[in-house]
This record gives sequence, C-alpha cells and structure tokens, in this order.
Amino acid sequence: MDFRLSDEQLALRDTVVSFCKGHSDVATVASREGKPAGAAAWSELAGIGVLGMLAPEEADGVAPGGAAEVAIAFEELGRQLCVGPLLWSTIAAPLVAGAGDGDVRVAGVRVEPGLPAGPVAVEHAGECDVLVVLYPDRVERVETADLPVSAAGEPFDPLTPTAVFEALPAGTAIGGARDAARLRLLGTTLSAALLTGVAQGALDTATGYAAGRRQFGAPIGSFQAVKHLLTDMYVRVALARSATYAAAAMIDDPRAGDAVRAASAAKLLAGEAGIGNGRAAVQVLGGMGFTWEMLAHYFLKRAWVLEQGFGSADSHALALAGALAAEAAEAAEAADKVDVR
Repeated sequence: MDFRLSDEQLALRDTVVSFCKGHSDVATVASREGKPAGAAAWSELAGIGVLGMLAPEEADGVAPGGAAEVAIAFEELGRQLCVGPLLWSTIAAPLVAGAGDGDVRVAGVRVEPGLPAGPVAVEHAGECDVLVVLYPDRVERVETADLPVSAAGEPFDPLTPTAVFEALPAGTAIGGARDAARLRLLGTTLSAALLTGVAQGALDTATGYAAGRRQFGAPIGSFQAVKHLLTDMYVRVALARSATYAAAAMIDDPRAGDAVRAASAAKLLAGEAGIGNGRAAVQVLGGMGFTWEMLAHYFLKRAWVLEQGFGSADSHALALAGALAAEAAEAAEAADKVDVR
C-alpha cells in the first residue's frame, strides 16, 4: 500500500497554502479576532473547491473529492487559524444546497441523548444562513432567521464568535440516521485534521522562536530542555497526522478498516496534540508566551474549542475502550466454543 500523497493531493495542499498566505496568514491573526470570514476569502475558498469537495456534482452524482482530500486541506486551514464555519459548511454541503458553492454558510450543533435541551452554544451563528442540528437518528435544518434572540457567548477562542440560545426551534428534516452517522464520522475526522494543523502551527511558532531567541550567547533551541519540548511536539503532530489520514482513508474505502474506530483514535490523538503543543508553545516562549500579543495562546484556545466538538478526548477514549472490550469478549467466547468442541 502506498501511503504517499498523490500529485493531485499535493497540488491541492499547495493551493490551500497559497490561499492561506493571501487571506489568513497566521502572522495577521490578531486582525481577525471576533470577525466573520470575509466575503472575498469565503468565495475564494469555495472557488478552489474545499467547501464543496464532499458534495456530489449534479452531472454524475460523484463528489469531486473524498475525506482524505478534505483532511489534507483542513490541516493547512487549521495551521493558519482560518476563521469561519469551515467544518459544518463542508460536511453539510451534500445536504444543504449552496453550501459547497459558498453561497450559504452553515453553522452546526450536535444534540446528544441524555443532555439538557438548553442552553445551546452555536459557533459562528451570527454569520451563518443555516443551522444544521445533528441528532442521533436524523439531521434537521433551521434557518438562522428563525432562531430566537441569542446572548453573546464568551468563547475560549477569540477567533470563534459564539451565540447562546436557551432552546432550539424544531427544524426541517434533511437527513435520516445514515446521514447523521456520516456527518458524525466526517465531523470527527475533519476536527482531527484541524487539530493536527493547530498542533503543527504551534510547533512552527515554538521552533521559530527557539531558533531566534538567544540566551548565554546561544539560541535557546540548542538547550536540551527546549529540544525535548520541541521533540515531544513533533512526535505528537506525527502521530495525529498519521491517525487522521488513516481515518480519512477508511472513510473513503471502508475495506481498509473500521472507520468509526479510526476516527475516534484520530480525534483522541489530535486533541492531545493540539492542546499539548499549544501549552508547550507557551512554555517555549517563556515570559512572553502567555501574553495576548504572541501567537501561542491562539493555538491553545483554538485547540480547546476543537477538542470539544464531535466528542472530547475522554469520550473517544471510552468509545475505544468499549470497542476493545467487546472485541476481547467476542474472542473469549469464540475460544470457549472451540474448547467445548
């Protein structure tokens, strides 16, 4: 099996990198605090095909890309801390007309059984046209114009405006249980891709600072303690990236393995990488690391937000533990039957 990126995938990554340099360079991140994605940037993002990659084209009913391609693009978007409702607009594009073309922006929220009905925090609600509500057995669409008056939330991430609603109105069903399961799977995997990009961005920031900052006549990156921090950051990114790409490949080709289990593993590792590298970047930058003017806190806060979406690390760890326990029980039962015979 060839795990290298294809020429088309490499070209896609280069295109997204070019887009980020033009519209979302991480060096200008402070100018994007609390603001929606600009119309020109959103239109160009749709134009290069990212938002509509999962939406089947009308001519042949085949999507122009798969989960692997979107994961590659999302990693770069996460690395540059791009703003806007990227995740929900992309995964909901097959169900919401206009989302893939950039004409309709989509916010989203998951409603899980056993949780209180409200209040509900919705990221990017103020800039979106449609709210997709993901239930265990269905997907509903709510026009944002029909939402009740909200209170402004206080987001962890200054780049992610949040509204809080006491309750959500009933929506129009646009998908059943199968659609809901696919949205959960895609959302989990692509959240992991964004987190992997965040972890890489934090590593870039820490490495750049460690190479330029000098103490005792030498770059601090030459000090063993700092080397260990940077090495751990690199390992976390590598693990998260491998797990995320594997999960995306399994979504595209279920014969490759259990996509649900792989997505949980990817989200778990990517969440740990995003938060761990955000904290490590703050530490490498030392006394300036926790100040608002430095980049490190943006990566850490974005990781906090993404880690909560589509299941926290704890929830995915429990899911994996349950799957492994069930597998062990089945193996033991099979062995007992063989012994009896």
